[in-house]
Amino acid sequence: MATRNVVKEGDPILNKVCRSVLNFDEKLAQLLDDMADTLKVENGVGLAAPQVGILKRVCIVDVGDDDGIIELVNPVITEASGEQLEPEGCLSCPGIYGTTKRPMTVTVRAQDRNGNTFFVSGEGLKARAFCHEIDHLNGVLFKEHVIEYLDTGSEG
Repeated sequence: MATRNVVKEGDPILNKVCRSVLNFDEKLAQLLDDMADTLKVENGVGLAAPQVGILKRVCIVDVGDDDGIIELVNPVITEASGEQLEPEGCLSCPGIYGTTKRPMTVTVRAQDRNGNTFFVSGEGLKARAFCHEIDHLNGVLFKEHVIEYLDTGSEG
């Protein structure tokens, strides 16, 4: 098990657009494995490569359902419908939560760790997680979608 440090808000890497993955090799597989280990330790729902300091179009999502960890390489949202207003947070913005407006359902085209193209759809939390992580690949933090910040009862 190998974990990586999660980059925090303020680090300029979080505001950069990531490069497409062209090489589907052991280095990519190691990144995906490390991201999965990091996500588990951090108790998150998703993690994008720039959050661990890598400017590649790679993210993972795990909402705790039967699908387990969904690895998305070079993901693109191809369809989005509906609307949801739900609380959201981010491992790179610890202690900050806010209500965001996201699509209720999304379909994503992506590649797996071997370069095979696939489509995956999500609704509710999974759709929100797909949008959140793909935003990271475009240098966008969830705070840009916040309608109202939530009081967590902690000072800071």
